[in-house]
Amino acid sequence: MEFQRASGILLHPTSLPNDYGIGDLGKSAYEFVDFLEASKQSYWQLLPLGPTGYGDSPYQCFSAFAGNTNLISPEILVEEDLLTQEEIDDKPEFPAGKVDFGKVIEWKNGLLKKAYERFRLTTSVNLRGSFETFMQQVAGWLDDYALFRAIKATQGQKLWLEWDKPFRLREESALLEAREDLIEEIRAQKFYQFLFFKQWGRLKNYANGKGIKIVGDIPIFISLDSADVWCNPEEFKLKDDLTPKVIAGVPPDYFSKTGQLWGNPIYDWEKMKADGFKWWVSRVKFTLKTVDVIRVDHFRGFAASWEVPGGDKTAENGRWVNVPGKELFETLEREVGDLPVMAEDLGVITPDVEKLRDGFGFPGMRILQFAFGGDTQNIDLPHNYIPNCVAYTGTHDNDTTVGWFLSEAGAGSTRDAAEIAKEQEFCLKYLNSDGKEIHWDFVRAAWASVANTTIAPMQDLLGIGTEARMNLPASESNNWQWRCEKGCFSLEIIDRLRGLTEIYGRR
Repeated sequence: MEFQRASGILLHPTSLPNDYGIGDLGKSAYEFVDFLEASKQSYWQLLPLGPTGYGDSPYQCFSAFAGNTNLISPEILVEEDLLTQEEIDDKPEFPAGKVDFGKVIEWKNGLLKKAYERFRLTTSVNLRGSFETFMQQVAGWLDDYALFRAIKATQGQKLWLEWDKPFRLREESALLEAREDLIEEIRAQKFYQFLFFKQWGRLKNYANGKGIKIVGDIPIFISLDSADVWCNPEEFKLKDDLTPKVIAGVPPDYFSKTGQLWGNPIYDWEKMKADGFKWWVSRVKFTLKTVDVIRVDHFRGFAASWEVPGGDKTAENGRWVNVPGKELFETLEREVGDLPVMAEDLGVITPDVEKLRDGFGFPGMRILQFAFGGDTQNIDLPHNYIPNCVAYTGTHDNDTTVGWFLSEAGAGSTRDAAEIAKEQEFCLKYLNSDGKEIHWDFVRAAWASVANTTIAPMQDLLGIGTEARMNLPASESNNWQWRCEKGCFSLEIIDRLRGLTEIYGRR
């Protein structure tokens, strides 16, 4: 797919403002779309929309297909008579400016159960018919996912490898019994997915109607604790006891001296290739029904994966193992057609990765925060950009631009004080900046570049510091929590962003 000259904003729905503990698909999401339209943006980039597990990371989900029910708007459920205003007003005291996932999950799960009980009593033919149609349309993944979540609830929410043996090994008699005994919980889980995709579909249609395309995210790897691995163990490199032979990560890098150990199981690519990559085809087809453009996370993993022995505690002892990425994307093009893909090609990029990316015409990424640590040939410097790339001020894994500019040694990266000072000096000279509005200087530099696509996190429009960082790679806590304050989609920001977008011909 050829990307026209345009720009957009990265903001995960959990970061939207409201009174309900976590951003959702309700009123503030529509206000954000209006903000994008008013500021002449073309893209709304999201993180993965799946149901998060341990650590609350959108890159560690219980399913590659299901939606995150924490994003369901209680206000819309009131409008649909599935909840009452009194029920959603009876809420815990949520912290300002961040998500307390523990409180949110407990409260929202209670609301969803009430909504399901009300649905069971409904006489609405349209609502019941829509639900039945939804279940039929997505049965290929929904049946397994709902069973997985229902059994997981009976097993104390433990990792499926710790379930009772008949469930862990998917013995047919045990699954048949579970489908009968847990029929109501299974149906409830399906109903929650129905609510999510109903609300998401309406929001996406609204955005598309305003000329805004949704950039979604496909994590290359799947959580071990997922319906996908539980149902398809033969598609992964697992031992006889179903524990991973090898796990995913990356070697030592900018963020960690011992590398990043993600812990995901790694695909048995030869097995997938032999069956025509059926699981991947299904995954991409379904994702393209929910978003307009796919950002493929960790694209270099489609050329070769860093495989770490299953019992290791760091990623240092891994090795690169080749992956049939060319065959995969050729299959996807035959099955899906022209692929609207942006390739997250960060990390250890070798000629085989570049060949794979360029062979399919996928735009790679340039990160302005990475631009000032080398010499003038650094590919992240705007004068070295090419049109077919996506230029970011920073990503969800980076500090905010203000936080980056005010970096301290050893905090958030492996850089020392001298390296930080050198980067700051070069940055100010390059951007002809005094540093007072470094975030807008970054936006201007990206928007002015030849990159066809430019994206800035919402934090960089707001000019806030490290306290608003979304994720610190190789850390296990205090991530994914940041939220906007009410009123952040201001007329002042709209005017400034629209002005830069118009000046540099991005819409």
